[in-house]
Amino acid sequence: MSQEHHYRLRTTWTGAAEGPTTKYNAYSREHTIEMDGKPVLTGSADAAFLGDAALYNPEDLLVAALSSCHMLAYLATCASARVPILAYQDDATGTMLQKPVGGHFTEVTLRPRVTIANADQIEKARDLHAVAARQCFIAGSVNFPVHHIPEIQAAGAAA
Repeated sequence: MSQEHHYRLRTTWTGAAEGPTTKYNAYSREHTIEMDGKPVLTGSADAAFLGDAALYNPEDLLVAALSSCHMLAYLATCASARVPILAYQDDATGTMLQKPVGGHFTEVTLRPRVTIANADQIEKARDLHAVAARQCFIAGSVNFPVHHIPEIQAAGAAA
């Protein structure tokens, strides 16, 4: 059974307060993203594209969306499979290829470090990453590979 889900937000270019777009290298890339009932997110372009390196950029947010979607799918999968997860941290990376006009991501690699309660479930916990990868809505929406390099350890085991 298919269900549609709809998402609504407003993106506003706040950099306009610093002046119009008269030259490529002379305008602010700062903007806000607002969704009803949620805190405002302030973003910019990547520093490579004259943005503010201290703010999130769309490329950061794409990698973050893939990482958090996989984590949420993995936690749900493990809960259903009765594999208690005690800790989860992902050091995700993404690679984007810039071309003379435009560009695209070529890959994202997720490196989740997971601590589970039971040492006898390490292989099962590792295998459930593939299940979660198939369930992740964001990964299913991109046209580049999303790799998974999980580290699984049991509580009390050396890292």
